[in-house]
Amino acid sequence: MKQFLFYALCATTLLTLAVAASTDATQSAVVGQPAPNFTLTGGDSKPHSLAHYKGKYIVLEWTNPGCPFVHKFYDSGTMQDLQKKETAKGVVWLRINSGAPGKEGSQTVADIAPYEKANHVAATHTLLDPDGKVGHMYGARNTPQMFVIDPKGVLIYAGGIDDKPSADVADIATAKNYVTAALDESMAGKPVSTPTAKPYGCSVKYAGD
Repeated sequence: MKQFLFYALCATTLLTLAVAASTDATQSAVVGQPAPNFTLTGGDSKPHSLAHYKGKYIVLEWTNPGCPFVHKFYDSGTMQDLQKKETAKGVVWLRINSGAPGKEGSQTVADIAPYEKANHVAATHTLLDPDGKVGHMYGARNTPQMFVIDPKGVLIYAGGIDDKPSADVADIATAKNYVTAALDESMAGKPVSTPTAKPYGCSVKYAGD
């Protein structure tokens, strides 16, 4: 009888683990819901988990160094200024590259430090997602595409960086930056007025695309 109970308990445990694994695998990012956790390797060769930063505001920036829309914000220094401004407030800023190996803009760990130095990147970390699992989990379709997570771990913004969907640097000056707005409003205890916006930019270069 004891042996039967032991095997039954093991079977139940395995079934529970299987269900949990399935749930994690199919989890997707939804504004207003807890942001799905993930762990990715950074440019420092270390693993970085989203859960590690819970209790802080977090910005996720999908990026591709070969994309003209990304160049718009980096060549003008706009993205770096945003990174400096927000990280100075304690915001964690994570850049994510979901480009598959061999695709435009794909980077390796060895590529990150030289790129960040040359482009004066001021983000907390750059993370690599070569198999695209995290990108698909968050529904990242373009670069740059932005996500903002509050200290409770809830996704409070997802979409384009601003309301001027062009690669023209001149448009930055008159654009409404949705990331800045979401952070400012949430930090002031207000609801985010624009929690979602249509993303724009280059398509994320996933494997198989």
